Amino acid sequence: MTLTLTALDWLHLLGHFLSLSLLAIGGAITTAPDMHRYLVVQEHWLTDSQFTASIAVAQAAPGPNVLFIALLGWNVGINSAGGVAAGMAAWGWGLLGAFVTMLGILLPSTTLTFAAARWGHRNRDMLAVRAFKAGMAPIVIALLAATGWILSAGQGSAADSWRLWLITAVVTVLVWRTRIHLLWLLAAGGLLGWMGLV
Repeated sequence: MTLTLTALDWLHLLGHFLSLSLLAIGGAITTAPDMHRYLVVQEHWLTDSQFTASIAVAQAAPGPNVLFIALLGWNVGINSAGGVAAGMAAWGWGLLGAFVTMLGILLPSTTLTFAAARWGHRNRDMLAVRAFKAGMAPIVIALLAATGWILSAGQGSAADSWRLWLITAVVTVLVWRTRIHLLWLLAAGGLLGWMGLV
């Protein structure tokens, strides 16, 4: 994919991720549907497969959950350089893309989290603070469900991906009702994928 990004486009990318940072209740992954809307549908800076692959690779790799943001930015940068065929110039643009998106997603939320955590710890016995924490749980669950929907919708029609939906439902119940470690469930999913069942 080849595209041309101006300085204003890079500034808009930074601004969009700055705003998403403040909406990332439950982590950056909960804003993936809007990232998809902006990067793939609206601006056409990434393809569906680049978007999905960025999230899948980052989730499979060890390290923080937010690494997918760097991969999204990296892919935007690589695309703006004319693709990987551009050689070392593509690496530079890829690094710029990763830096812009990571700065945008981390700066506001980190600053706000630091200030709010200090205030919340000092006022943890207040009814309003306890109510706020309890009220955020359903919002986080809904945002994670929307992210799962976006990721699985790119894999074909609902009729074609019934196995994915079945696995999602089974894993949801297992996580909710048992103490099976998530790594075992991830390994089982990887094994099913390797065997070609999903």
